[in-house]
Amino acid sequence: MFTNPEQFASATKTLFELQMMTFNALTSKAVQGVEQVVSLNMTTAKNSVQGSMAMGKEMSQAKDPKAAMDVAAAHAKPMAGAVVYGEQLKVIIDDIHSEFTQAADAHIAEAKSTLTALIYDVTQNVKPGSENAVEIIKTAIDNAFQGYEQVTKATRQAVQVVEDQIAKATAQVAPEEKNAA
Repeated sequence: MFTNPEQFASATKTLFELQMMTFNALTSKAVQGVEQVVSLNMTTAKNSVQGSMAMGKEMSQAKDPKAAMDVAAAHAKPMAGAVVYGEQLKVIIDDIHSEFTQAADAHIAEAKSTLTALIYDVTQNVKPGSENAVEIIKTAIDNAFQGYEQVTKATRQAVQVVEDQIAKATAQVAPEEKNAA
């Protein structure tokens, strides 16, 4: 059915190269995201330990038990760190999500363009009687792209639900912090 195997090979090579570039970019972004999360976790742990040590020092220097309890109460802000941590984690996740979405959109657009051009080239030189086979291939490719678009839409909706839940949790913790301060 393919009258020009070079066209098919070229299109296949282009798609493969695009997939590899996309995979490399996404892998790099995922590793970068993990590095950012690890750095955030280390910084948060370090700040927590330093805060605990400072509180312990202040409590040990208190003149009486009431002063020590006042120091402990003043440092009892575990939610403030959680809110800041959550906000920073959300920024990292949003950045990764944005990068993955852009890469996926670019990949599907390029793949669709390349395959459409290939199908056009093939259909220009189709042998009589092969029209049904070409139509079946066109339909299969269109169905694959529609399936991808549905999966992408569902994934975006799921990510939006997670982001909404993080925002709700942060909003619930944040008012407690304002009241405690």
